[in-house]
Amino acid sequence: QLQLVESGGGLVQPGESLRLSCAASVFTLDLYAIGWFRQAPGKEREGVSCISSRGGSTAYVKSVKGRFTISRNNAKNTVYLQMNNLKPDDTAVYYCAAGRPLVDTTCPLGPNSYDYWGQGAQVTVSS
Repeated sequence: QLQLVESGGGLVQPGESLRLSCAASVFTLDLYAIGWFRQAPGKEREGVSCISSRGGSTAYVKSVKGRFTISRNNAKNTVYLQMNNLKPDDTAVYYCAAGRPLVDTTCPLGPNSYDYWGQGAQVTVSS
């Protein structure tokens, strides 16, 4: 069964950067679209970014466009989320998830499209 492990979270000041990694336990990660989601205390889980199975398509929620970049290295079974110019509103637990959408050149930002989830990584942005 596919297992995902996030790493790279931490405490940073506003304006700083972090890179999250999502490592998969299978060698067929290129079959899966990967999404990054976040959930802050008292809020619903939000789709942040996603990337299609071969990396040809990406999507971002409006609040992170121009600051976050998603990428993948299927040879290393890893997906990354580079987060620049972090803001206090980015504070949340970040989860990566894997799924196989009907159209494999796309990636959805809705959580219901993903079947496998990591355990989450805390990102705290505070001065």
